Amino acid sequence: MPLSQDEIAFLGNVRRWMDREVAPHVAAWDEAGTFPRELYKKAAGVGVLAVGFPEHLGGVGGSARLRVALQREICRPGSGGLLAGLFSHGIAAPPIVALGSAEQQARLLPGILAGDKIAALAVTEPGGGSDVANLRTTAIRDGNVFRVNGEKAFITSGIRADILTVAVRTGGPGASGVSILVVEGNPRGLTRAPMQKMGWWCSDTALLHFEDVEVPVENLIGELGFGFLGLMQNFNGERLGLAAAAWAFAEECLAEATDWARARETFGKPLISRQVIRHQLVDMKMRIEAVRALLYEVAERLDAGEEPVADVCMLKNLATETLEFVAGKCVQILGGSGYIRGCKSERIFRESKVLSIGGGASEVLTDLAARQLGW
Repeated sequence: MPLSQDEIAFLGNVRRWMDREVAPHVAAWDEAGTFPRELYKKAAGVGVLAVGFPEHLGGVGGSARLRVALQREICRPGSGGLLAGLFSHGIAAPPIVALGSAEQQARLLPGILAGDKIAALAVTEPGGGSDVANLRTTAIRDGNVFRVNGEKAFITSGIRADILTVAVRTGGPGASGVSILVVEGNPRGLTRAPMQKMGWWCSDTALLHFEDVEVPVENLIGELGFGFLGLMQNFNGERLGLAAAAWAFAEECLAEATDWARARETFGKPLISRQVIRHQLVDMKMRIEAVRALLYEVAERLDAGEEPVADVCMLKNLATETLEFVAGKCVQILGGSGYIRGCKSERIFRESKVLSIGGGASEVLTDLAARQLGW
């Protein structure tokens, strides 16, 4: 289904907001290692935080196609750190929607979608990334609280988050022993340390340590042992979003390199007049268009109620591999300018690898796709 006129108007408004309020500042925010907290409230005012969430909880709904198109607009400034940090609720809040009680949803979600509260998902641990079923952080019930002990690593928005959606082990080994708790505020025993990284500089990434952190029993999301299911339901949406981001960032790199090739003269002729450069641009365009076509096809299937897990995995891998290829080629075309900070392709090139890791590493997704296909 094509986007409605209202959706097209909404996306136009988002683009104008990004051009006015975000794009002029992303380089400075990257160098500062953060972006202003008030940006969450401003983004909520434009409506972007609420897309994809139920209307009765402060959301505005929205199809997978709309979410893909919105991702394209948010990625125009070429900052993965901004995307990850400003939209960390996009992976932290869905488990609450999927498994939470009406009371929990009404208490937690409106503040997040209004930009008053920052939410982060805490699943990954120092000793295990994609192997969610074998996480080690424990939550043992003690009267009216759970006592949480363990560590989480690589947590986007983990430093500034007001609400942490935390995967814990409440039972035996394997997926059936995993549950989800919401940790609010900054309780005693929770320590947070920033992690320095290759890219996403303006998005805080945290190492979280839980030492006898008391979490009220009423903050258990869903039933005991249902956490793994809630997290798995989250992954299709997360992987679609990562694929959309990879596609959008690849388009931004190609646009920058093409503009440069038109303007740059080498040996008295525009760089784009060189056959080798034109062929590289066409090769990149071909790959990007293939990703775009598959991206919207998968989005339409999700909107039709399908759960094409294998296709989502393959899409995410194709999109991220394409981004890595395109970003590298574009930096090469830009030459020395592409190696200087402040260049959009330089930033995207540094940030491209994380998209191949987050949401399930490429190797894990390839194997999952094979199993889903019965191979």
